[in-house]
This record gives sequence, structure tokens and C-alpha cells, in this order.
Amino acid sequence: MEISVDSQVSFSRPLVYSTYRDKLVELGPYLPNVRSLQLKSRQETERQVRLVLEWHGGGDIPAAARTLLSEKLFAWTEYDVWDNNEFTVDWRIETHAYREAVFCAGKNRFLDRGNYTLVESRAEVRIDLSAIQGIPPFLLGQLVNLVEELLSKKIEPNLVRMGQNVQKYLEQTQKNQSC
Repeated sequence: MEISVDSQVSFSRPLVYSTYRDKLVELGPYLPNVRSLQLKSRQETERQVRLVLEWHGGGDIPAAARTLLSEKLFAWTEYDVWDNNEFTVDWRIETHAYREAVFCAGKNRFLDRGNYTLVESRAEVRIDLSAIQGIPPFLLGQLVNLVEELLSKKIEPNLVRMGQNVQKYLEQTQKNQSC
């Protein structure tokens, strides 16, 4: 499944880019299906910033359903490579459950459009049923539906909401600085 989301943020490209990169841990938990986000590592050079983030989802999934399912189904590690010269980030997600069956990766480009920044987010999600071993066939279909729901149908709204969160964050920061 291909995911394509464009967000407009009415601030300069360097500011929008650095806010996405440097404030992700602060803004991520405000996404509708994220309970927590933790920075595991950050490596910086002049040209690149490499981040490893651990996400825990399930924020908008009923608590009763969460108690019946493994916590691993709601957790993933994200690996980012931020290119400070190109204003891009290449990212991939590694799910904590069924790693061998799930592929999810993408690229965000931050484009200067004069009075706003266009954030182009492109991603690909693939689920390979044949890679899942030891699951009874009668449960496999339900499991695949759950994984697709958690990944494919949650990523797009999160990309949209992140753009909105960055816009609000920058507006609030600007307002606070002018006081």
C-alpha cells in the first residue's frame, strides 16, 4: 500500500524542518493513536541527524481491546536519517511484533513554497503473510487485518496531524516570543 500525504505549514522551510526533526518527541504523543514516544539515540554530523525512536501506540484503541492483545502489536521502532542539506528525512519502521512480515518505510521532503513549507510524505507499507510462522490459519486473517489497521490506516492520519501539530506549535512559539 502506498501512502501519500502533503501538509502545508506557514513558516520557513528551515524552521519547519528543524521543528519536525528536533521537536518530534514533544509533538508525537499528541497524535491520536500514540501513547508515548521515546528518543533512543541521536547521532549528529554537520550534514545528517540520525534518530532512533520508540513509539507506543494504541491511544485511540479501546482499553479492553488493548488488554486482550499483545503490547508488542502497539509498539514500533523508527529509524530516521535527516539530510540537513536536502531538507529530507528517510525513515523506516520496525514493528515489535511480526517484524519479518511487515515492511514500512518512507521519505519526507520539505519544500520551500515562498510563504509556506510543503511537507511531502511518501510511504510504502507491505505485509507478507507467508513470513508469519506458528499462527493458526483461522487467526491469520484476523491478525493481518489488525496489523494493517494499526499500520496502514494509522500512518496517514498521523502524517496529517503532525503537520497540524507543527503549525500550532510554531504559532504558539511565535506568539510567546512576541509577548
